[in-house]
Amino acid sequence: MIKLKSKAKTAARAIARKAPKPKARKGASARPASNSRAQPASALTKPVTRPDTKHARVLGMLRSPAGTTIAAIMTVTDWQQHSVRGFLAGVVRKKLGLNLVSEQSDKGRVYRIKDGKAASVQADRVKQAA
Repeated sequence: MIKLKSKAKTAARAIARKAPKPKARKGASARPASNSRAQPASALTKPVTRPDTKHARVLGMLRSPAGTTIAAIMTVTDWQQHSVRGFLAGVVRKKLGLNLVSEQSDKGRVYRIKDGKAASVQADRVKQAA
């Protein structure tokens, strides 16, 4: 014997299925979509750098002629040592493509950004193989 569904249940299910789902906004921007057209094209292609971020502070320390140590970056950012090394390798070298050099000194290993283009990964591999 088959039980028949009551008409109230089937009507409630049909209404629930037909209710429109809220549309997800594309991107994480808090700006409305209509304001994005008012921006000039150069502002959309180049990200704006804020001076009060940890990234900006670390890059400022690395751009100084004296350079900086991992310990100094750790105190300024409250990051752990492995996070600082990951930032130097992933963001400074790979993402930004800056020429990061490290030198041994009396203070320990000092990192700084040297002017000029970063050495290519292929050239680094050739140096390591030799």
